[in-house]
Amino acid sequence: MTTKDNAVPRRSLLAGAAGLGAAAALPTTTAQAAPASTPHAGPTRRRHPSNWPDPEPYGVADTRLDLWPREDNSFVLPLELRPRDKERGTVWMRDTYVNCFVVDGRPLYVATGTTRVPGLAAAAPWNDGIFIWTSRSLKGPWRLADTTRVRPGAEKGKVWSPEFVGENRPGRTVVAPWQEYWYDDRFGKRGEVWASEVHYFKGTWYIVACMGDHSLKVGSFVLVSEGGVEGPYRLVEGNLEKPFGDSFIGGPNFIEPGAYHHIDGGLYSEGDDAWLVLHNDLYAKFRDDMEDIVTTTNLPKFRQTPYTPEPYLEGAYVFQHGGKYYLVHAAWDRTSVNAYGSTRNAYDTGAAGRVQYQYDAIVAVSDHFEGPYSERWTLGVGAGHNNIFRDHRGDLWATFFRNPAAGYWSDPARVADAAVAGVVKLEWTGPADNRLYVKRRG
Repeated sequence: MTTKDNAVPRRSLLAGAAGLGAAAALPTTTAQAAPASTPHAGPTRRRHPSNWPDPEPYGVADTRLDLWPREDNSFVLPLELRPRDKERGTVWMRDTYVNCFVVDGRPLYVATGTTRVPGLAAAAPWNDGIFIWTSRSLKGPWRLADTTRVRPGAEKGKVWSPEFVGENRPGRTVVAPWQEYWYDDRFGKRGEVWASEVHYFKGTWYIVACMGDHSLKVGSFVLVSEGGVEGPYRLVEGNLEKPFGDSFIGGPNFIEPGAYHHIDGGLYSEGDDAWLVLHNDLYAKFRDDMEDIVTTTNLPKFRQTPYTPEPYLEGAYVFQHGGKYYLVHAAWDRTSVNAYGSTRNAYDTGAAGRVQYQYDAIVAVSDHFEGPYSERWTLGVGAGHNNIFRDHRGDLWATFFRNPAAGYWSDPARVADAAVAGVVKLEWTGPADNRLYVKRRG
């Protein structure tokens, strides 16, 4: 999910007018780490904002408006529109991922995420693959990756898709059998890819992504480029037969037994080593050749401080800042009525009486990659399933997308402003507290 190298000053946002309009709808009351030798790689603030006391008991969500992406701290990326995007005027995107890398001595920003095909309201039961946008500046212009030399005549910016199965050759697999489209009587065409990330590690481009719930097998995989960020990409050896990790019972009831593996895969790198991060508590080191993970079954777990009870979490992501490791998850803030008749907001299970409110980014900190990690806190309200990156000036940002599936952003009055490629500026409370928050007011 993140890296300590190959990024602009230190890893699991923005378009002018569109972002401002959505922010105005709020109530009125979310990469990579740079090498040690990079200028600005260390903390850039001498005076740090204060740390907030945590709501009690542990597991209560912090809903203060200071933790929302707002017009004064965030924007929606002005991504180049594809033909399918022109009616909406913005790219429909979930699981937004943005990062900044140094390539040939210059900063290169990349953006990707989960998108949908024309005619479908969501990115399921099928979508048509992974798109990448690039820019030399966070504010743009953002252009679709130039894939015209890789696939002349094909849709620009699409770097991988189950459609590319015809490119398979002996010794070179682009699409594995378990990633191909398939059909059934319930859903018709099936097979979608989600939560893609782009990484530049030791001079090579990688994509980590997940085949979604309607696929033949559900789980995470890695693609490696044989060229630039535009590809062409092929599948690594460790995913020729299945996703990473073990299969287990999970996901919706329509998933075939044995088909569900660990989702939301990401990459964390430090020096010449890289690790796979899987939801919501697993990790594994990659082999030196990056073709597979060293341990393929019974993967080790991060040592965390869970809630009681522990809810369903998604989007596990690790990055390093200020000598500490941060583990981010996406969690639904669910509302319920407490014994006094007032509203309780908490990272709770989906038990009766719990209503999904916001899809938040929660985070914990540790001295070590594997943990133990501290108690979690709310990094950003509605900023779940994100990543954190440092721009070429050394400032920290997180992505967000405003989940349209349920909760606040699914309201008919707001859903038109949901599913966006958003970024929000972060602030660090310094080495004494080591907290990260969405940039607060004041």
